[in-house]
Amino acid sequence: MGLFDHQLDKNIPVPLYYQLKTLLEEYIEKEHTSYEEPIPTEMEISEAFGISRPTVRQAINSLVVEGRLYRKKSKGTFVTRPKIHQNFLESIQSFNEEMEEKGLTPKTEVLGLEVVACDEEVGRALQLEVGTEVVRLERLRYANDEPIVHVVSHLPHSLCSEMLEKDFTRVSMYHVMETELGLTIDYATRRLEAILADSTTAKTLSISKGSAIQYIQTIAYLTDETPVEYSKAHYRGDRSHFTFRLKRK
Repeated sequence: MGLFDHQLDKNIPVPLYYQLKTLLEEYIEKEHTSYEEPIPTEMEISEAFGISRPTVRQAINSLVVEGRLYRKKSKGTFVTRPKIHQNFLESIQSFNEEMEEKGLTPKTEVLGLEVVACDEEVGRALQLEVGTEVVRLERLRYANDEPIVHVVSHLPHSLCSEMLEKDFTRVSMYHVMETELGLTIDYATRRLEAILADSTTAKTLSISKGSAIQYIQTIAYLTDETPVEYSKAHYRGDRSHFTFRLKRK
């Protein structure tokens, strides 16, 4: 049964916009499965149900506010893609492992892999002298061919020089550390900020400049407290959300 096969009941106390909103919710959940095609226009819905455009607009606006729909200027109203729940803040797990657990297909594009001299910021995080050689690994991570996160990692060259020989389109950084380099990560500290994408990040993640993104800074430590990774990641705000598990002390 299609959207326009339903009718609104003007004889019950439930507002027409709310009845329409309920129908639209069912429509986008069960019938309109495309994220690339817009839903019917306000005019089409107004004429089909015999109601005013302001009433239609109110129903659509309520779904836009809830994040179920979004508008593109001159193109129409579209269904919002569901966000990917990230366990990134709860455990030390590779992106590939996490996406596969969720039934998604991960892909990695390596944008850079080189030896550089660490600056003051990287040196402070890795407890190294400024100018010390580090491995810089820059990746763009995808889920089902959609860019999700851009991450730049710095690793001590003295511990991770063999990283330069690895193909990180096929293996994860943590997998190489643990299984090939014998480095056991004990714990990590992570800092989360909500920021707006600058032009460079926006282009990399295929989003608009000024879009909301999540910035996460990670420092991972070995069992002897040696820092082994300093990473800065930018997650698309429209495609990711994070859940925190808190325990009362």
